[in-house]
Amino acid sequence: MIIFITGGARSGKSGHAQQMALSLSANPVYVATAKVWDADFEKRVKRHQNDRDERWTNYEEKRNVSMLPVEDKVCVIDCVTLWLTNYFIDTKNDIDASLVLFKEQIDTLHKMPGTFIIISNEIGMGVHAETEIGRKFTDLQGWANQYAAAKATKVILMVSGIPVVIKEK
Repeated sequence: MIIFITGGARSGKSGHAQQMALSLSANPVYVATAKVWDADFEKRVKRHQNDRDERWTNYEEKRNVSMLPVEDKVCVIDCVTLWLTNYFIDTKNDIDASLVLFKEQIDTLHKMPGTFIIISNEIGMGVHAETEIGRKFTDLQGWANQYAAAKATKVILMVSGIPVVIKEK
């Protein structure tokens, strides 16, 4: 089962996902998809790591999340935006190739037993990207979000720390 949580920056997505995971499992899994690019981002990563205690099993995987031992687990995957960034860089900014790689991972997770709480960002709701590469990535993110949300049993939009359920099967 996929639960898809999306929203803006600092909307409470990660905190809500972690609370949900702990309500479903005494020992959930956390998958970080980020590549640490600079010192500022490293501080953000450390803050997220400090939010989780010994109950969590933590993995870092930038691309092939479905290859991790997450079957039959409650798993938080944080986040689609950074996951897509890794594909986007690998494919030299090819939207179609990046989307294919992402969809393959989502399809594999969708078929696996377990609960996968996938966190994403609604970057298209913000300022219009000034650069061509920024606009391409915004499009990629939007299509990836639509795909993951379509596969999800439940979709939650986080608004100012408040979860708004927008789909529930």
